[in-house]
This record gives sequence, C-alpha cells and structure tokens, in this order.
Amino acid sequence: MYYIGVDLGTSAVKLLLMEGNGKIANIVSKEYPLYFPNPGWSEQKPEDWWQAVKEGLKELTEGFDKSQVAGISFGGQMHGLVILDKDDNVIRPAILWNDGRTQEETDYLNNVIGKDKLSKYTANIAFTGFTAPKILWVKNKEPENFAKIEKIMLPKDYIAYMLSGSFCTDVSDASGMLLFDVEHKCWSKEMLEICGVKESQMAKTYESYEVVGTLREEVAAELGLPVSVKVAAGAGDNAAAAVGTGTVSMSGSDEDAMCNISLGTSGTIFISSRKFGVDKNNALHAFAHADGKYHLMGCMLSAASCNKWWMEEIMQTNEFTKEQEAITDDKLGNNHVYFLPYLMGERSPHNDANARGTFIGMTMDSSRADMYQAVLEGVAFAIRDSFEVAKSLGIDIQSSKICGGGAKSPLWKKIFANVLNIRLDIIESEEGPGYGGAILAAVACGEYASVEEAASKLVKIVDSVEPAPELAKRYEERYRKFAQIYPTVKELFPKI
Repeated sequence: MYYIGVDLGTSAVKLLLMEGNGKIANIVSKEYPLYFPNPGWSEQKPEDWWQAVKEGLKELTEGFDKSQVAGISFGGQMHGLVILDKDDNVIRPAILWNDGRTQEETDYLNNVIGKDKLSKYTANIAFTGFTAPKILWVKNKEPENFAKIEKIMLPKDYIAYMLSGSFCTDVSDASGMLLFDVEHKCWSKEMLEICGVKESQMAKTYESYEVVGTLREEVAAELGLPVSVKVAAGAGDNAAAAVGTGTVSMSGSDEDAMCNISLGTSGTIFISSRKFGVDKNNALHAFAHADGKYHLMGCMLSAASCNKWWMEEIMQTNEFTKEQEAITDDKLGNNHVYFLPYLMGERSPHNDANARGTFIGMTMDSSRADMYQAVLEGVAFAIRDSFEVAKSLGIDIQSSKICGGGAKSPLWKKIFANVLNIRLDIIESEEGPGYGGAILAAVACGEYASVEEAASKLVKIVDSVEPAPELAKRYEERYRKFAQIYPTVKELFPKI
C-alpha cells in the first residue's frame, strides 16, 4: 500500500508518496505566493494551498497504482489563522505563524490576563505568532469579519477539511493556538471566553495518528483516488518532523529526552517527553506530541531564511556551496563578527516581536566570508539559547537528530555540533514533516501498531557529526559573548 504525507510549508507544499516499508516512491513540490501587506505582516490564501495540494496529488500519484493509496496525513505550518463563514468560504487571507501584527493583543494577554493564568489554562504564554492573539486582532481590527466566523482552523486542517469534509485538528497543532489545555488535551473554556469564541467554532480534536474521515466523493473523482482513502489528523510541522526523524518517546528507553533540530524557514529544537511538563518561565513551548505524549520546543522565527536572505537579497547570488567554501576550518570559533538572527522578530526564548537582525563587531578587515559565517553562527547560537533553557530544567541532551533544508550544509552541521557540543545524527530520509505525515497515515491505516513502532522500524541513522573538543571550547567562549548582545541592545529595538 501507499501512504501520502502532505507537508504544507510557508513557501511550498511538499507531497511525499511512501510505500508501507518506508521507502519513498515519489516527491512533488508546488509553490504558492506569500503576501506582506504591511511591514511585519505575513499572509497566504488558503485557496492557493488547496489548488497546489490538488495539483501536487495528481502529479505525485501519476504512473502509480492509485488503487493502492490507503491513507493521507499531514505536517503543516503551525499557528496560522484560517477562518470560514457559514457557507465555508474563506473570510480573509490566513494570518501566518511569522506575522507580527498582534503585539498589542499579545501584550493584553500576557500583561492584563496574565502569564500565570495563560500558563495554567494552556501551559504556554502568548506569542505574536500564536493563533489566539490573531483571533483577538480580527475581533478588534476587523469586527465585520469576526462576526462572520463559523469555523476556526489551522492551515493543514483546512486541507483535511477540503479533502474529507471533517472539521478536525490534532492535539500537537492545537497546542500552538493558546486556546488548548495541553495537559488535559481539550479546548480551554477560559481561553475561548477571553477570545470571544464558542466551542462550536472550534474543530474536533484527535490524536495525530487517528482517522478523521475518508475522501469526499467529488475530491476522489477529481484526483483519481479511491473514496476509501483514509485521512488522518496529522500534526504541526515540528511534531510531524519529529515523527519523521524518530524523535518520539520510546517505552523502556532510559533516554527520555530525544531531540531534533530543524533548520527550515524557522528553526526549532524539539525535545520529546513521556510526561507533561512546563518550563517555569515559559521560554520553551509545552505542547502535545504526535506520538500521543508530550514535547518541549524552542522556536526561532528566522533560521534557514537568514541564510537565504543573506545570499539572495544581500549578496545577490544563489551559489551557497561556493560562498561557504571561503569559511575554512581555521575561521570557525574565531570570528569577531556576530549576527542576531531576528529578521522577523523572535520567539523562543525572548518573545520579542520588536527584535531585529543585527550585525556587531565588524572592523576594517572584516570580510565577506566573516559576515556570512556570522549569519550561520548566529542561527546556531540562537538555537543554543533554547538549548540552555532545556539544560536548566535538568534535561540532559547527549545527541540530536538534525533535519530541514539548512541541514544539507556540511559546514552548518559542523557549526551546530560544536556550538551545542553534542553529536548530531543524520537520518536516511531528511524529508521531515512530509515523511512524518506519511508515517502517521500508515499508523492510522494499521500498517504499524503505533507511532513508536513505525519510527523505530523506518527511521535509520546514516551519519553523525561529532563535536571537536578544541572547537567546542572556542564556540563556548563565543556563545557567552553572543548571549550578552541581545540583553544589551533590547531597549533599542522598539525605538528603531
């Protein structure tokens, strides 16, 4: 049988066709526009996602026995607000995870409602990217649209709805809305009341590997797929990527803290856990996991996108490998230039929408390579910030998987291994959320008994990057200096 994973990203949807034994049979990618109507705003049209998914599914299954497709599931960009009216029309473009317009609403939630209450209700505090502040923004700034809301959805759940007709979400993605009681895995009545929405406007919640329905007849006919294809709830992109990299809690394992670092448009450090737990400062997100358990996550808003910005916008080139060749081993750990990678503001651990990208330390002999190296190191240092929070909770992380577009760079992996001073494991398939989505579909269809069993059988480590003691020591010193920059310049950001 075949299983399809749909990775609904920010720049494109990537669709993956997986055989029951985990072998990837085909991959297709379809891009769609991203809109920035005002500075700091970020939107997409859900209709564009749906069109891209339909075209992608047709192309993905072309030349394969479509009758053998058993299930579809998802990994999707989190936190985005999709709102539908009573006729199932999209009311306004989706407000995305990296949109920073909701500072006023975020401040209201954190400072007026209070972080302690938010943490009690949802296990998290408000961030500008989260869904609840977006709902309040629509309520405050677009009351006519707010009045039309019949259904509130997350991005991937819109695709699930269009495929199956099921108004659903999963616990991992719902955890990032600030409307969900993560510990008890249900909607928070207090948060719904604060945001002025009814539970009837919220989707039914499922575990990520549960079946939510099958293909609608007209959709199955259009795609040439059987109506019996099961649609599973899926997961937020980071939880799906964690499944795709085997970062799930293994029963009987002494190592509770399985870790994955994802270098996509955003950057995350993802730590699976068998038990629910909250960092007392809420610097890390406490979410439900796609394996039925829980996880902690630190998320930075600009990771591989910093690399893309520097190369394509500033240097006006796409010769990534060639540019990295100038960053030789002797330069690592010795760079005097630092970069704060806050091009879209920052989430973990600073929660500061006003933060901005910042170079510091340049001199007359600073080179093009030094500047590029600072960008790559700045992203690694920013992930280390969240890593330090996890360590402060007594979590001992000895190694981590690494995935995402940025993980294809040997240089960047070396920098990360030494900045964090841990072993990085590279897996056979670096398809992250798409592969995780396909695995969830396979579990939903009974190909595997659990997410844990599927991950242990399908995810294979093919290489590792070990830190070098001397280089790790140099990076330790550099990180301690980096960690002082943001607190020093923090007060400047709102003024500029």
